[in-house]
Amino acid sequence: MVFRWREYLLDSAVWTIALPAASVMRLDFNIALINFKATALAVLVAVVFQAIFGWFLALYRYRHPYGSRHEAHNLMLVVVSVGVVLTVSRWLSPASEEFPRSVPPIAMLVAFILMAGIRMLHRVRKERGMRPGDEAMPALVYGAGQLGQHVVQLMLRDRYSPYRPVGLIDDDPRKSGFRLDGIPVRGNCDNLTDVAVETGAETLIFAIARAEAELIRKVSDAADLAGLRLLILPQLSDILEGKARLGDLRDVSIEDLIGRRPVDTEFESIASFVTGKRVLVTGAGGSIGSELCRQLVTFSPTEIIMLDRDETGLQGAQISISGHGLLDSKEVVLADIRDAATLESLFLARRPEVVFHAAALKHLPMLEQYPDEAWQTNVLGTVNVLSAARAAGVETFVNISTDKAANPTSVLGFSKRLGERLTAWFAQDTGRSYLSVRFGNVIGSRGSMLPTFTAQIDGGGPVTLTHPDVTRYFMTIPEACQLVVQAGAIGGPGEVLILDMGEPVKILDIAERMIARSGRKIEIVITGLRPGEKLHEELVGRGEHDDRPIHPMISHTGVPPLAPDALSVQAWDNGNLTLVAETDGTARNGARFE
Repeated sequence: MVFRWREYLLDSAVWTIALPAASVMRLDFNIALINFKATALAVLVAVVFQAIFGWFLALYRYRHPYGSRHEAHNLMLVVVSVGVVLTVSRWLSPASEEFPRSVPPIAMLVAFILMAGIRMLHRVRKERGMRPGDEAMPALVYGAGQLGQHVVQLMLRDRYSPYRPVGLIDDDPRKSGFRLDGIPVRGNCDNLTDVAVETGAETLIFAIARAEAELIRKVSDAADLAGLRLLILPQLSDILEGKARLGDLRDVSIEDLIGRRPVDTEFESIASFVTGKRVLVTGAGGSIGSELCRQLVTFSPTEIIMLDRDETGLQGAQISISGHGLLDSKEVVLADIRDAATLESLFLARRPEVVFHAAALKHLPMLEQYPDEAWQTNVLGTVNVLSAARAAGVETFVNISTDKAANPTSVLGFSKRLGERLTAWFAQDTGRSYLSVRFGNVIGSRGSMLPTFTAQIDGGGPVTLTHPDVTRYFMTIPEACQLVVQAGAIGGPGEVLILDMGEPVKILDIAERMIARSGRKIEIVITGLRPGEKLHEELVGRGEHDDRPIHPMISHTGVPPLAPDALSVQAWDNGNLTLVAETDGTARNGARFE
């Protein structure tokens, strides 16, 4: 290995200064009393052992950068080791007032201070040469924590950085006057405009990990008032999946403003019911189903079976998971959950142990026009999947429901309410962990609000809104799926687990933000609430509880079981949806529900 001769010779020179200096200090600065022969011998011993210990402790073997924190640790070990050798050698030698026994410990301290100081000066000089120039855009960093420090260091140590930090913003009053790498905390969100004027900043970099959407909205509004461009770091999940690097910055998105929720995932409990198991996902070609598949494969199931009737959706899911879309492997299954015989044959052949049932029709106004389709897919299709799961001995069944199932007023809501009750009955019938997970709107799914608003804005408008006061719960698809998988691990038989979606968001605010970001003048047209649509959605229905015994973001409640034979297609066809959804769950011999 290469030996760092330059650094070693510099440290050796330090010993030639430290030992005489220690002797001078110990002898009250009376140079005439110094034993130069003994001092020279001590310097020789120190220099030799500095090389020996420096080699074995990797101080001079290019293991760590010169002047780094890790190198400082090795330096301390080397200097202390040399100091111990000198001290022991002096104690084993005859006593002498010309070279006191306290000189080696004093010299050790002096040597470490000088060597560390030389390295610090080298590091400061090097880092100053790496700082971005005045041509870089002046930027403020929101958040003076560890992530903020990392962002500041990234900018200060890259001469080609497009941004240079001119100040920090933090709402913690204890950090007033605090500095990170010499960059001071100049204020909080309330006086952001004044700080921007004072520093000439043009950009605000948001550097708080696991921030909720409410905080991002607050900072975004303050940045707009201050005339600052708001940039945000990628989420941790994107960094871990290799979709982004920690240093990547991007403009804040609508998803950040309305749906970002930090999720604490208990990986051990998830691994206990997914790892090493055969897992089947219905609706795997859809937005929720495909994301579920992507997250589930990280827990190393024995097999992941992706079922859908949409060929294109299945191909997209396979590309994102396997890296190809050949559609020629057993992991993709083309089938319709309306086909009971095909489902049972598939389940008996593949024997899944865990099932996530995400296949469903979900567009409320469409199902108001065609309620029979909701019955065939969301109700009978769920019965078919549950029956096949029971026949194959599936251990865990997770039915994906919706907040519209709480106090339902629409065809969609009633059909999903029936799905929850049917799942509860099959849990009772099998004694296994069959449960439902209920949550609100997910951002970015096909046909959802954000893509619709984007298309309307791109087309020049108008943006259509049902009511100026309408609110909805929102969560991003990855965050919702994380909680769905978590719910599958902690839910009990027959339970309905309700995901905490945060505070509901006013849709008008979202439309106005999107239009403002487009920079165009777009009209907003109020069309009125559609049949079956609520002004404000609910997550917990009447008579249900909001108990959270295990996970702080997952509530546990129950619904009355409903036997498949108790379903009444006649009542559904006649429009008596409340009667169908709230009927007594006892099976009736001979009743038809097909």
